Amino acid sequence: MNVLDPIMWSVHVGFAVLWTGSVLFVTLGILPAALRGDVGGEVLAGIVGKLRWITRVGAVAFVASGGHMAGTQYTPAALTGTPRGHLVVTMIALWLLITGLVEVGSAKLTDGLDVGKLREPAREAKPFFYGAAGLSVALILVAGVLASPTVL
Repeated sequence: MNVLDPIMWSVHVGFAVLWTGSVLFVTLGILPAALRGDVGGEVLAGIVGKLRWITRVGAVAFVASGGHMAGTQYTPAALTGTPRGHLVVTMIALWLLITGLVEVGSAKLTDGLDVGKLREPAREAKPFFYGAAGLSVALILVAGVLASPTVL
């Protein structure tokens, strides 16, 4: 193992924790307040903007760090032909789905906030954020299985 490997693992896991935690926080902590009208539109726009920023910067970090890890630990045949490889591919699929749901949900919120509405855009964004939160939990579970040396 070279010095780059632990750096890439740390970047990957650090952004994964930040991103999935942010998705869960916005979904479970902020969205219910927006649905009740208990949070201001400007504050909500700022929070959603930060989530989008984390999602987009995280995408670059995930591609760089995950690409490094996959390239140094797996052959293409191992990614598609082994249980651990299937977990990696599953994580990639979950990441893409969560990213799409966060982007759509965020767009629905900010589009509504831009015209001075709060509760209606929060209701429209709710299924996308709930989907992203559920898939984030699945992503964490898959990562836990993949990280466990005794499972596969």
